[in-house]
Amino acid sequence: MKKLMVGMALTATLATAVTPGFGSIGGNQEKAYAAATVTYKVTASKLNVRSGAGTTYGIIGSVVKGQTLSVMSKSGSWYKINYNGRTGYVSSDYVQASGTATPPAESTTYTVTASTLNVRSGAGTNYASIGSVTKGQKLSVVSKSGSWYKINYNGRTGYVSSDYVQASGTTTPPAESTTYTVTASTLNVRSGGGTNYASIGSVTKGQKLSVVSKSGSWYKINYNGRTGYVSSDYVQASATTSPKLVVDSFKTLGNAQQVILVTADNYDTKSAKIQTFEKVDGKWKQVLTANGVLGQKGFALSKKEGDMESPTGKYTIGTAFGRYANPGTKLPYRKITANDVWVDDSKSSLYNTWQQKPANGRWTSAENMDIPAYDYGFVINYNESRTPGKGSAIFFHVGTNYTAGCTATSKEQVVSILKWLNPEKNPVIIQSPVSELDKY
Repeated sequence: MKKLMVGMALTATLATAVTPGFGSIGGNQEKAYAAATVTYKVTASKLNVRSGAGTTYGIIGSVVKGQTLSVMSKSGSWYKINYNGRTGYVSSDYVQASGTATPPAESTTYTVTASTLNVRSGAGTNYASIGSVTKGQKLSVVSKSGSWYKINYNGRTGYVSSDYVQASGTTTPPAESTTYTVTASTLNVRSGGGTNYASIGSVTKGQKLSVVSKSGSWYKINYNGRTGYVSSDYVQASATTSPKLVVDSFKTLGNAQQVILVTADNYDTKSAKIQTFEKVDGKWKQVLTANGVLGQKGFALSKKEGDMESPTGKYTIGTAFGRYANPGTKLPYRKITANDVWVDDSKSSLYNTWQQKPANGRWTSAENMDIPAYDYGFVINYNESRTPGKGSAIFFHVGTNYTAGCTATSKEQVVSILKWLNPEKNPVIIQSPVSELDKY
């Protein structure tokens, strides 16, 4: 297998003789440089290249020991590099810099101005707080979305209000979900943000650009594996239309702002797709997608006790539960004990309720709750009228094979969903074959 080629060593150049230009379209210029060179070499046997400056970002490839990197800048403990024609990030802990120059810091500093500023999981005050930053703290800003900065926060993605952050410098982060299109027939790409910088190439009308940031009237772009600059006068920035989500067409959601959607290809399959959606500023956004399982016999046309099928329909979310301490859910949480059972005796007055042993004649059959499948989960509020024989103990819980009528997924995903659910957002769960989603 061939080694991945990342690029040449970074050469920082300083112009000593400049011939001013007369615009952004066409023309050739000459430039003299005094170079200060530094080489960045990988010290780890194998080092992941990520799509952002943090371990929570996806891996887009790797580099190997001794490989020389083309470093663009440094952000915290991460180097921004040119990687096979695209931008990547590697941990500076595993890169040795030899020489006197250092990579340029990101050109704008973002400083917190509030005494304490919440870091949220999404761009809005309706998202949960995942931590906080304090006055004077410097932030690693990835992009800006409306009045919110997307930041790297302790190795994960967070959002802070831009009202309480002071940006010093000339560069602004690019807006999220924006397409940048060339409007000039031919547009020079320059080595710096100005017409006095040399042209390193060109782009043509209709071409889409990969914009890193904006500095004054110049866009900093990724150009054929290196950094370039183009005049913003000849680039049209337009918001990208978000693809329509399945929940956008639902008519029965009422005041629900969180939806768990469980779908299957047909009634007879036990395999399911689990998706979660949240409404933010009046628009639905997808949060999670995971594989899941249903009852052994799939979905039920009309659920009955013991049929090994999962009920279809739209239901509210009940109590969260688990055999361990609350993992961080905002739902009411109940820790399971060895005596906890769920009554499935249709003749009992306690049918479809959570009770504790001993039965003392109150029921003849009940499901033991103290089992691994219920390490974590929540109650799906099915058959709340407790109609005898219509089905009981319908949960969302841990499992990867099949269930007796519940919905299940991996423990990691169950915990993630529990942490996400917020009773103030009136969450619901919808379970349906794909062909019948128009009912909702």
